[in-house]
Amino acid sequence: MDPVRNPYAPGAGQRPPELAGRDRELDQFDVVLERIARGRPERSLVLTGLRGVGKTVLLNALRSQAIKRLWGTGKIEARPDQSIRRPLSSALHMAVRELTPRHRDPDHIETFLGVLKAFALRSGGENTKLRDRWHPGIDVPAASGRADTGDIEVDLVELLVDAAGVARDVGSGIAIFIDEMQDIPAADVSALCAACHELSQQALPLVVVGAGLPHLPAVLSASKSYSERLFRYVRIDRLDREAADFALVAPAEEEGVTYERTALDALYEATDGYPYFVQAYGKVTWDHAPTIPITENDVRVAAPDAAAELAVGFFGSRYERATPAEREYLQAMAALSRLTDGTVATAEIAAHLGRKPSSLSPARDSLIKKGLVYSAERGSIAFTVPHFGIYLREHAPVE
Repeated sequence: MDPVRNPYAPGAGQRPPELAGRDRELDQFDVVLERIARGRPERSLVLTGLRGVGKTVLLNALRSQAIKRLWGTGKIEARPDQSIRRPLSSALHMAVRELTPRHRDPDHIETFLGVLKAFALRSGGENTKLRDRWHPGIDVPAASGRADTGDIEVDLVELLVDAAGVARDVGSGIAIFIDEMQDIPAADVSALCAACHELSQQALPLVVVGAGLPHLPAVLSASKSYSERLFRYVRIDRLDREAADFALVAPAEEEGVTYERTALDALYEATDGYPYFVQAYGKVTWDHAPTIPITENDVRVAAPDAAAELAVGFFGSRYERATPAEREYLQAMAALSRLTDGTVATAEIAAHLGRKPSSLSPARDSLIKKGLVYSAERGSIAFTVPHFGIYLREHAPVE
């Protein structure tokens, strides 16, 4: 098969040729946008799921929906131990710039930009590294007395309320998209929840759409008890058989290529319906297939190469980030999750390693911070990457 015409796209956050199995989420967000446009209160949205299920892709698709409705939009990716003050300032600046041409009151825009500048400039002092300072292209003086207290919760509430006021003036809205939301520092999470609460109470046209790992709802709940009612939580999971087949067949048919049914059976068995794996196996199988239709044998021949690529780029790169102590913890998890590749009790890991649970806490906490595992529930732990346990058992050397 011509590799130049290969339609599959196994990239991090890269939109596949066919966004299969996500129609319900797209339709729900359309309803959210329409309700807010009509002045009705609506909750912000939080997408959760494992690595490789397409959260970032879906987040970008939702942003495209907002842009089509002429909303102002901005996107950030949260990072551990970094305040969202600076990246959020940049995202809001972009969102308001998209609305400015339709705004009839330049003075109102100028006033808001002054508030935004004041908020941003509170992100650090003289000791802040140059690369971490925000240099806004805002030719207005920073405002005084609004969003500039240095208390992130007070400042963020005031800033988002003012931003929503700009959007309301033009009969539109603002949507802020936050990827890796579980990495937002605790104080900023609390501030974001408080701001979303205020926006919802006033039915203001600004919505936050976050995406993160499965424990993100617990992160939000630990910050504000009312967060359980503040956000609409949507779990993004692997594709069912019909959607996984469609993700492979639809783009192939546009290139005049078909699959035998048994080939699709083999691909679903190999990928388990995880969108990233579907794209990875689809791409390698296409490159290996000599003729049309693609057969089960083509899949079997291509599978080792697809698995090898995942071992290096998807699994291996994550494993290499772990320290020896963390790798020992991961290996124990893999051994104990042999049957289900699922949740493991932390007490069982300690027993397996012949260690006290407290002595393993640093390794566990560091792995959580690195996004390799998450606390599924109290006293248990799970991999954030599907099939990671299988990879560790089959490929990763025991330390």
